[in-house]
Amino acid sequence: MIETTKLRKVFGPIVAVDRLSMTVDKGEVLGFLGPNGAGKSTTMKMITGFLTPSSGRASVCGHDVQRDTLAAQRSIGYLPEGAPAYPDMTPESFLRFAARTRGLIGRDAKARIATAADLVQLHGVMRQPIETLSKGFKRRVGLAQAILHDPRVLILDEPTDGLDPNQKHEVRELIRRMAGQKCVVLSTHILEEVDAVCTRAVVVARGTIVADETPAALRARAANHNAVTLVVKGDPSTDSGGLAEALRSVKGVARIDDPVTADGVFRCRVLAERGAEIAPAIAQLVRDRGLTLDRLGVEQGRLDEVFREITLGQSSGQRTKKSPKQEAAA
Repeated sequence: MIETTKLRKVFGPIVAVDRLSMTVDKGEVLGFLGPNGAGKSTTMKMITGFLTPSSGRASVCGHDVQRDTLAAQRSIGYLPEGAPAYPDMTPESFLRFAARTRGLIGRDAKARIATAADLVQLHGVMRQPIETLSKGFKRRVGLAQAILHDPRVLILDEPTDGLDPNQKHEVRELIRRMAGQKCVVLSTHILEEVDAVCTRAVVVARGTIVADETPAALRARAANHNAVTLVVKGDPSTDSGGLAEALRSVKGVARIDDPVTADGVFRCRVLAERGAEIAPAIAQLVRDRGLTLDRLGVEQGRLDEVFREITLGQSSGQRTKKSPKQEAAA
């Protein structure tokens, strides 16, 4: 439903997006991640036709965004960064205006506006000037206009920015409900959001894709994925000291961190090699030695740790434009 091919955008000497190619299918909720200045918003603006690529192409639902712009845009619901809206309008008048631009009139427009307002819970402020609304309500107005025409493709730039925890939960539930019949691209800095609603995560840095995996596969890259926190009860003078050495011999164990024996209790953290599943073997080892397993916790890894690792060394600013000789070599 979305396809980009070697999409590139240059602003003077700055390369904001550099030959970015990806596809997004129906039913996918794509988390589009990256540090500030990585090219996320620029990419989304090119997909929606708001910006013209310097080179490459983008298509939405089979429509080339540059050659058949209106047909592509009819398929898109777009929530830009900052959720811009006319401040002197009310949500009601703004959504009526948005409906007209989408070709919705009369009862159809009224029904669509009521449905969108209900989905994002706007009814209490529908006749209040937008400039008087909180950041969270302004965001909800922007989301309402994005879903107003029931688009096949949703492109959402920081959709939960400014919302309280309850409102974030409601928006995530809304995205989940809509996802099955739509294609959703979700740009966010909130990594828990990727875990909560996304079926796939693409990480960009300096305008290029550096990772494209499911959130679970991405999380499995963490150095502490499948690490085991172990607490064992036993006689430290006879066995606990030897337990640390025995743990080092378990297949898949990378190292033992902070082994401590006190008051007859042995504690340590066992890191796995390349995310190997070591917990069952460790539990069996403890039982074989006749010790009491008090606690065995398995860590899953954290997306923020992986995010830092794979973007480490990437500048938060965009790269400079290559010389003609470098372009030819590339």
